[in-house]
Amino acid sequence: MKMILLAISMSLSLSLLAFDKNDKTFEKKQKQIESEIKSAYKKKQITELEYSKLLKEQEVIAYTIEKYKMDGILTPSEKNNINSKLLRAKKRLAKYKRNSEVY
Repeated sequence: MKMILLAISMSLSLSLLAFDKNDKTFEKKQKQIESEIKSAYKKKQITELEYSKLLKEQEVIAYTIEKYKMDGILTPSEKNNINSKLLRAKKRLAKYKRNSEVY
């Protein structure tokens, strides 16, 4: 009986550690993209309108991460959803940086 309880508690603690690691990875990526956006705006690589759109998108991503964290478990579909939002934001930033408009 003690062995079963020990095994259950070990698996539970390992799953919580895995959740914490994934959670911080998503937040870290989101903060990194946000700092890239601010840097690009300071260097005048993107316009004010693009900057506001990108920051609004970052707020949505941060809200999504917080919403999915509430229950304490990130399902694979939730992970995929967050990852796709982060990837889309990174691609949109690259597209805005590469446009041929002169400011």
